[in-house]
Amino acid sequence: MQFHAAILEANGQLLALRPGKSNSFDDIYVDFQQVEENGGTRWSIFLHPKTDVTITRLELQFAAPMPEGTRFFANGYQSWSESKLYELTANIPVMRSIARPYMGRYGDEHIKGIARGRGRLHAWTYTYFKKPGSTLLAGSLSEKTGFTLFEYNHSSQQFTVSKDLDKLQLAHSFPALDVWIGESTESDVFDAWFQTMGHHQPKRPPALGWTSWYRHFTQISEQTVLENTQGLIDSGLPFEYVQIDDGWQTHTGDWFSVKPEFPGGMAGVASKIRQRGFKPGIWIAPFVASARSELVRKHPEWLLKDKNGKPLRVGWNPMWGGWYHALDFYHSGVRDYLSGLFHLAADQWGFELFKLDFLFAVCLAPPPGKTRGAVMWEAMEFLRNLAGNRKILACGVPLGACFGLVDYCRIGGDVHMKWEHRLLAWLRFRERVSTKASLQSTLGRWQLNGRAFGNDPDVFILRTDRQQLTEAQQHTVLTLNSLLGSLLFTSDDLKSYSAEQQTELESAVELSNRRIWRVEMLQTDIYLIDFELEGVRNFAYCNLTHKPILLGDVKILPFETLLLSRPIAMG
Repeated sequence: MQFHAAILEANGQLLALRPGKSNSFDDIYVDFQQVEENGGTRWSIFLHPKTDVTITRLELQFAAPMPEGTRFFANGYQSWSESKLYELTANIPVMRSIARPYMGRYGDEHIKGIARGRGRLHAWTYTYFKKPGSTLLAGSLSEKTGFTLFEYNHSSQQFTVSKDLDKLQLAHSFPALDVWIGESTESDVFDAWFQTMGHHQPKRPPALGWTSWYRHFTQISEQTVLENTQGLIDSGLPFEYVQIDDGWQTHTGDWFSVKPEFPGGMAGVASKIRQRGFKPGIWIAPFVASARSELVRKHPEWLLKDKNGKPLRVGWNPMWGGWYHALDFYHSGVRDYLSGLFHLAADQWGFELFKLDFLFAVCLAPPPGKTRGAVMWEAMEFLRNLAGNRKILACGVPLGACFGLVDYCRIGGDVHMKWEHRLLAWLRFRERVSTKASLQSTLGRWQLNGRAFGNDPDVFILRTDRQQLTEAQQHTVLTLNSLLGSLLFTSDDLKSYSAEQQTELESAVELSNRRIWRVEMLQTDIYLIDFELEGVRNFAYCNLTHKPILLGDVKILPFETLLLSRPIAMG
């Protein structure tokens, strides 16, 4: 990869920048540095306005011819966004227009200027090229001032690094862009990126837990939650968390109003969870509110507004009664409300794990002088301060805004009760509920586990009722989540498990103590996971397709994952 050009557009003027040279112009001075660091190259751009300026474009361009067989990792806009390796001639699906009013703000569909189409690939915060024999990584060293966008144009063989600035108005110095590019083995290049970033994630053992969502959804009660704890106790496995998900509140946004199905209140149920030997967790979506909520009715001034001054609709959720809105993070009333909520939930109710969801909504309409990325980062810092030493599981959030600020983060979309949600897939909704898409993201983002945060790959499902996954699909979900995540959660009633299901779960928990050496895509949706367990090298071969696959002399059935003590001889 060879540097070609750096371009800044300020006050309508296109300015060419040179690294290590004096970049002084009428309205702005630009400090542009290129430094060799940790086996790669660090590119940094610091803007120093001489007068008020409006920045509409900032990008680095590289000539990037790639060898045959190279794939591009498209890291999605946020944690739910489908994220996987693409052939360089492929195209990332664009949402059908009929779905955009309802789902268009979940990902990057609403962001202008992204090149789309065949051979036009893009990623957020970081990307990597899987080349034959090595991995070339390009990663942002800071998302505090804006999201970083990486684009690859196959026809021109150009790789572009740009900042999501969206007509940023500047009157002060601004650290605009800071990225690192290096090439090595996959594990080594990710280690080098995080070393350059200066982020060191504290080591913690994988956690086992139960959550109410994927079996009971919003139809939950104190009795339901407590009844499920008995199965966890009887399993004899080291379950740590019992997390109450969406459905305990009367309306999303009305966090001080608890449903009558929790007669002892949230403090009461948290206390009973703790008495049974578990740490209580709770789900909160701090930056959104249902249109039916009392919050929206009483405090319309708290709502984030669009460019026409109308309350911004984030999306439509049937379980919340329809439309829901984003809150204006910079309104003092919103901050005071959330401060009171976290004081109540942590200090009075006694919850020890906060699953914070739908976080992307906070940065949909940044105020003048701030980018989407800056708003997202400041909001995450705010939540970190409110949570104190309680654990945070972030969900529905741009990943780079969580580096160093959360304990766990979702790294894929929600699993579905089927392998795929056909309607949402047809709509080309990248943030959809989908077991297959969730697993693809888990396989693509595995390197973040233990470096950026603990990966939450979403739940496993072994039960036979209220779901339509096959046994092979269930086994694959459980195996991949155990190998590539730090949270192993389920919503199953463990009291209903057969002896075989209990044994399967026990074996999966043992896999959590592995060390991952590499993950390779052998063919489209066919993967190899090379890992070490108790000093012994093991190999998992995963088939995410509906067809049997022959690798060497080994046949892998549809949706099957095989664990082998030796690699398959490919011939």
